[in-house]
Amino acid sequence: MLATMQKLGVVASFSRPSVSNDNPYSEALFKTLKYTPAYPSKSFESLDEARQWVLHSVDWYNYCHRHSDIKYVTPAQRHHGNDVTILEQRKRLYEEAKKKHPERWSGETRNWSHESTVSLNPGNAQPETKMKRVA
Repeated sequence: MLATMQKLGVVASFSRPSVSNDNPYSEALFKTLKYTPAYPSKSFESLDEARQWVLHSVDWYNYCHRHSDIKYVTPAQRHHGNDVTILEQRKRLYEEAKKKHPERWSGETRNWSHESTVSLNPGNAQPETKMKRVA
């Protein structure tokens, strides 16, 4: 069977249960949904209820939840470029606070500079493989 698939140009998937790096993007999404504050404690009553919950969760994630890896701004703020202004304001606020009360600071203030690149797993970059498109 595998030989026939290979002859036809079909690439077999070797996804295994409980192996989280088979599709890191979907695994990250599932974990994110699972750890949202409104994660349901019981099953959904209907498919429509599940869809509504996912839509609400995605909206919360993109427009309300501040992400630590992008300096505590929302993905929407980052996507629209609003994060640059927000981070500049935070930097000024922290600098003013340090000037007023230097005794409260043991070192530098938090780094509020804009990061131009953010990645899901920066240390686990995998080379892209070319797959033959079928269908």
